[in-house]
Amino acid sequence: MRFGKTLKQSIYEPWRDKYIEYDKLKSLLREDRPDDDDEPWTEEDEVRFCDEIFNVQLEKVAQFQEEKMQELRQRVDAAFDKLRDLPPADSENKDKPTDEALAQRLKELEAELDAITNEVKELRKYSNLNYTGFLKIVKKHDRKRGDRYKIRPIMQVSLSKRPFNSEQGYTPLLNKLSLMYFAIRQHLEENGPAEPYHLDPISQPETHNGEKYTAYKFWVHPDNLLEVKTYILRRLPTLVYSHQSAKEWDGDEDPTITSLYFDNANFQLYYQKVEREAEASSLRLRWYGQLSQNPEIVFEQKIIHDNGTSEERKFPIKEKYIKPFLDGEYKMEKSIQKMERQGQSTADVEEFRSTAEAIQDYIRGNKLEPVVRANYVRTAFQNPGDDRIRLSIDTDIAFIREDTLDRDRPCRDPNNWHRTDIDDSNMTYPFKNINQSEVSLFPYAVLEIKLKEDQNRKRPVWVTDLMASHLVHPCPRFSKFMQGVASLFEDYVNRLPFWLPDLDTDIRKDPQVAFEEEEVKRAHRAQNEQVVGSFLGTKLGNSFKPSWSSPVAKSYLAERVAAESSGAKAQTPASGATDRTPTAVTPAGELNESSSSQQQNGGQQQGGRSEYGTMTLSSVFPGFSLSKYSKAMRLKRAQSEGGRRGSVTLPPGVEEPTEWLKNSGPLQIEPKVWLANERTFLKWQHICVLLGGLAISLYTAAGRGTVAEWIAVGFIIIAAFAGGWGYFLLHSRRKMIIERSGKDFDNFFGPLVISVALMVALILNFGFAYRDFLARTQARVAVEALLIQNSNSSASHIDLRQ
Repeated sequence: MRFGKTLKQSIYEPWRDKYIEYDKLKSLLREDRPDDDDEPWTEEDEVRFCDEIFNVQLEKVAQFQEEKMQELRQRVDAAFDKLRDLPPADSENKDKPTDEALAQRLKELEAELDAITNEVKELRKYSNLNYTGFLKIVKKHDRKRGDRYKIRPIMQVSLSKRPFNSEQGYTPLLNKLSLMYFAIRQHLEENGPAEPYHLDPISQPETHNGEKYTAYKFWVHPDNLLEVKTYILRRLPTLVYSHQSAKEWDGDEDPTITSLYFDNANFQLYYQKVEREAEASSLRLRWYGQLSQNPEIVFEQKIIHDNGTSEERKFPIKEKYIKPFLDGEYKMEKSIQKMERQGQSTADVEEFRSTAEAIQDYIRGNKLEPVVRANYVRTAFQNPGDDRIRLSIDTDIAFIREDTLDRDRPCRDPNNWHRTDIDDSNMTYPFKNINQSEVSLFPYAVLEIKLKEDQNRKRPVWVTDLMASHLVHPCPRFSKFMQGVASLFEDYVNRLPFWLPDLDTDIRKDPQVAFEEEEVKRAHRAQNEQVVGSFLGTKLGNSFKPSWSSPVAKSYLAERVAAESSGAKAQTPASGATDRTPTAVTPAGELNESSSSQQQNGGQQQGGRSEYGTMTLSSVFPGFSLSKYSKAMRLKRAQSEGGRRGSVTLPPGVEEPTEWLKNSGPLQIEPKVWLANERTFLKWQHICVLLGGLAISLYTAAGRGTVAEWIAVGFIIIAAFAGGWGYFLLHSRRKMIIERSGKDFDNFFGPLVISVALMVALILNFGFAYRDFLARTQARVAVEALLIQNSNSSASHIDLRQ
């Protein structure tokens, strides 16, 4: 379907005049004229089109989207205030309304929330439609009128700077709505408790083999990939699937995984996932390694239910049966017979049969066929035998067209279920041997964290720290299938995923900024949960406690503030201790003011709320000098107990280490390091021999008391220094290697001395030679003058005799 028709059918009537005027922009591009129109595209036409799309259409849509979002925030806040004003469940207030009156007020509030939720959905569709429209129209421009100007990159930058099609802008709003829905339904549903509230808005519940998991997806920039892997490796071992079976673990190498996704010519499954329709499903074939190695191939169907949870159905299938199964000629009879011969239970056999029949009927009923291939390398992290925490990192992600939409030039042979040009040749990343227009390389790695649901067990702290760090970029509901279709079939689809704008931006973050932003989000979330918990008379979630430092990256304020807090405790006068309100300073630069009673009671909240800020010391005290403060604190630490941190109270049974962790254990030196030091020594000896030979030759050829003799002596001194310097470096660097010193091995003193000495010797040699040249020249001139004078005198004497 053409996008213009899709836009007209999807317009929300109350906002009709706020959408992109797609037909007007097409008219400016002369799309309504025949192809044989010879009128040239002039500079004025280009200016007219760009002014309309950037200064009129884009501004109109962006302004309306921002105004509507602000209006929805105000309506949500107003509803939240209404819920806050309701008396708590355990309140004994006389003015407390009856159960019927309270239920009526809650129903009215729920109806108001329904209206807000519907408008949020319409706004999200509005943003998605306009975002797609802008990209479609600039693509038309660059294809037909872009001989001199390409404006698609400019449009992508403009869209990335605006809240278009971004899930991040809707997350706080939806989280607040979810909290209020949870509180209302807890009161209104008398027949049973409401479903548990999921505290994290970026999570997605999943079900695997009857077990419930919560999945989180993140992007990882290549610059942060190694740091993320090493951070995880300290907690979980690396485990990867072997090439032969997805159930066998093998730690030799990271496997290549291929997923072959199905859809029809109308991209029905893609649209269901983009629009988040109920019971949206995706279907794929997956195998590990190369297809020529006969790996186990698995059919997998993932279904997303109405409540947001997902379910997987899968069964193994041999390569030779895939095509007959897709054509409906094979019903997995041989696999069922094999299961029966092996004595498997009737329930397992029936479950296998029903799963295979359901997937086959789904394929035949929706006319599905392979359309896109996702190829990636997966590194998995999991404790053997413990599936409570599962992490995986997918790198080298490539999407390849696998469709037959163009019957004249299909990407895949219609009589086969996969691309033989890739699988028969064992082609690997980055797939340079096929048409590059059929390949799309994903720029980031994908981190997926799956946590098994357990009400009695908290999420590990290190997992929470990783999810909140600057190393990862949250991308909830990311799908390789949707990304592959959106990147390779842009001309065929009229909806694009919400995360596409983030691909045009740099997802790397400053560690301190990311940490402070996460702290603010946690604080707001805790405050909202506290209000709802107070209304319900129960505790919802955990109370907010400011973190002491950036979880993964070290905060630049950590040592400075830790020293300040310890020093302040040691220097606070006893007389003034009761006159001031203590202030707890976190290493993240936050100030958490609390009363003395709060500190004595372990930080309990007073009046149901705690005060917290996100200010640094420099913002509180403008005259606070970081450089002066750091010098003073370094001097104070050096004077206290010989520079050791004696003021820090260690837990019982913990002793202060006497050596660095890097210096512990047996000494292991790589041969190349040792040989490099000796090779440097031999180079210096080579210079010594070279200069010494030159000096001895010059000294032998020179006479006594000549300039050459003194120059030779100077070269001998330089040669001796070179030999001594090489010997000194050999032993000093050997000592540094053995002691595992962290100092730099560079030392420019020796080369600088020899270079200057040689330069001085050459300059002196040139000066002395030039002086001798001038002396010889003057002597020759004097001799010639004397000869001329003598010749003239002789001539005069001869004339007198004549």
